[in-house]
Parts: sequence; C-alpha cells; structure tokens
Amino acid sequence: MLYTGKGDAGTTKVFDSTKERISKSSDLPEALGALDELNAFVGFVKAYAAENARIAPILRQVQEELFIIQAEIAGADKRVNTAAMERLEQVINNVEKAIPALKGFSIAGGTELSALLDVARTLARRAERRVVALAEAGVRDVNAPTLAYLNRLSSLLFALARLANHLAGVPEENPRY
Repeated sequence: MLYTGKGDAGTTKVFDSTKERISKSSDLPEALGALDELNAFVGFVKAYAAENARIAPILRQVQEELFIIQAEIAGADKRVNTAAMERLEQVINNVEKAIPALKGFSIAGGTELSALLDVARTLARRAERRVVALAEAGVRDVNAPTLAYLNRLSSLLFALARLANHLAGVPEENPRY
C-alpha cells in the first residue's frame, strides 16, 4: 500500500526515531524534502540528457550518492565518503579542461539542458543550506564528507551546464550590469 494515513495529522517519522513523530514542517523534514526535490530534479535532467553520454551517467551516480545523503540525514547508518567528493572534483576538473575558461558570471540558459542543469544547481544550493542548518542547530551530526559533497555538487552542476552549452556550440552570455 502506498499510504498509511499516519502522517495525516502533519507528522512523520525518520529512521532513528523509535516511536516519536515530528512535525512535517520542522527542519529535518525540510532538509529531507530539499534533498528529495533535488534528487527528483536530477532524475528529470538525467532523462532529458539520456542521449548525452558525457552527462547522463554522471547524473545517475549523483542520484545514488544523494540517496545515501538522504538516508544519513534521516538517521540511517549510511554515509558518503571522501572518495565520492573527490570523484566530483575530478569530474569538475575534467569538464573545466574541455570548456573555455570562465570569464565572470554567466546568464543561465543557452540550451535547454544547460538551463535544466542550472535549476538543479540552485536546488543543490538550497539542499546544502538546509543540511548545514541541521548541523548548526545540532539536529544532525552531519558527516564532513557529506557537507563537502553537497558543496561540490553545485559546482559540478554548474560545470555540466557550461559543458552542455559548449557541446552544443552555444556561447556563454555574461550579464552587462
């Protein structure tokens, strides 16, 4: 059955709670929801980029790692490790070698794929802020590699957005201010 009715009064449980239910509007479900939203949108972008052999597999791996982070934040005994964050750094470094040097801020868009990756980047930043807030409030003891991974993830998505434009031959536009 896809529903239990237990959350009808606006409460939920997480992995590490025995019987205690918490408000769905509290910081923990907010962080979990932001991570879930990010993961779902990354899945949307992955489906859109399905024929892009350089980008789609990277997004699939990100989804796996986001599930681990979601489990950690929910209280399960799961953690991303430093190697996952270092893998993101390596992908970012490889992308940077394949695209023109960054010359300042760029206007989102160019191609549809690039625009979708830019939206994913903003969702990653929001999820990161929510997880950092949990750690700062002492709600969760968040693994240092998890925080580093979430910080690198938005950089990866930005790099992939730039790569999508570059592969399509669409030049970046800088704001004129």
